[in-house]
Amino acid sequence: MPDLYAEALSHFATLFEEAKASGTEAEADAMTVATATPDGRPSARTVLLKAFDAEGFVFYTHMHSQKGRELHDNPRAALLFLWRSLREAGIQVRVEGHVVPVSDAEADAYFASRPRQSQLGAWASIQSETLASRQAFEARMAEVEAEFAGRDVPRPVGWSGYRVVPESIEFWYGAQFRLHERWRYERDAAGAWSKRMLYP
Repeated sequence: MPDLYAEALSHFATLFEEAKASGTEAEADAMTVATATPDGRPSARTVLLKAFDAEGFVFYTHMHSQKGRELHDNPRAALLFLWRSLREAGIQVRVEGHVVPVSDAEADAYFASRPRQSQLGAWASIQSETLASRQAFEARMAEVEAEFAGRDVPRPVGWSGYRVVPESIEFWYGAQFRLHERWRYERDAAGAWSKRMLYP
């Protein structure tokens, strides 16, 4: 019996590389992340995929941001990749699953790889909170730059990553006249994966 989860990840990897090599997708790693409060109030935003493997799809953020708070209270998310220029009429990949924090070692390694200004910005930003003015943020940036002058910038407490562990992965291949082709991979409660085709 084929390993359907491995098959789905292989399909994703192929499409992701195709999007990156296309020259027409400015940020092939951009994905919409949808979260919800425990009472079902949804929100969505675009972030960048930073890693994926059999364990899941990883992105980084302030854990006290709106999405961080929602994921703490309701650790489930949906991801959407949209590559409009690929194949006949674009490709979408939808991923849904539960969410777990990455390890401290993973977060430290990724944070250390970021440009210094991005590292400083992670310290200066109180993500999702009210900002009085742009000048106030620039002042915070100046304070942080002075604090870490001449030394490495450590990862702030509360800045880390999340891994979306897939429970379903759907591939949407666009076609003319909205006659799309859709394939959905799903994991059941026992951990077994299935694959089926969906109507457009």
